[in-house]
This record gives sequence, C-alpha cells and structure tokens, in this order.
Amino acid sequence: MIDALGKKHSEKPCNTIDTLVGVKTLIKGDITFTGGLRIDGKVEGNIVGKGDKSSTLVISEHAEVKGNVTVPHLVVNGTIRGNVYSAETTELQPKAEIIGEVHYKMLEMALGASINGSLVRETAAADKGAVHQLKPVANAGETEQPS
Repeated sequence: MIDALGKKHSEKPCNTIDTLVGVKTLIKGDITFTGGLRIDGKVEGNIVGKGDKSSTLVISEHAEVKGNVTVPHLVVNGTIRGNVYSAETTELQPKAEIIGEVHYKMLEMALGASINGSLVRETAAADKGAVHQLKPVANAGETEQPS
C-alpha cells in the first residue's frame, strides 16, 4: 500500500475476517483479538487488537461501539463513542462517526465521515517520547505585544 507521498506503510492490514459480531448481537465487556474482526452489532466495552501489527478492526455502517478502540488498522463506517488509537492506518468511510479523540499514523477520510473530538497525528518523534513545546497563539483580533 502506498500513500499520497509515495511512502510504503510498514505493516499491511489483515485481509481476512477471522471473527464476526453479528448485526443482532450486543457484547458487554472488553474484546481482545488478533487477525481480522468485523463488528456489525453493538459493543459496550474497549476493543484491543493484539499480536502482530496486521490486526484489523472493521466497524460496519450498522455497528456501534461504546468504548475505546486500540488497534493497528481500523476501517470505520459505523459509530464509535470513545477514543481511538490506531498505530498504522485509519480509514473513515462515508457513514463513519467518531465521538472522541482519534490518534492516528495515517488517516483516510471519505466525504460524509465525521469526528467530534481531537485529531492527533502520531509521528516517529512521538514514538520516541519527544515532547514539543509550542508557542502560545494570540487570540483572533489581538496583536502580540513585544516583551
């Protein structure tokens, strides 16, 4: 897979679905998985992709997740109410809705997808624990006074 800048992604997403949560299913509790997981129903709990970096979570358009999601690869066309941590790729399809922070390395967002929360791009410097100090920005309409 090659992104717009021509860089190759370090890990490819899993291209098979090993586990399916059906459209009429409600799971209350945390889920930990490896490989491919597709959710068509509802989950009330956190979802964590373990194992190799190819684990992929697919949230279909009828699915709803209430909890945090931590996975290498994520494809969303449903609703997530919680924070998202995607170590590799995040794809938001047209009916995707995320209410919470989205931490991503590579983001693809289709027209119609929505995020009500912060977008945080994870970089190599962030992986190394570097802390960046930012200058305060003057409010709109104010001019910065020299010290």
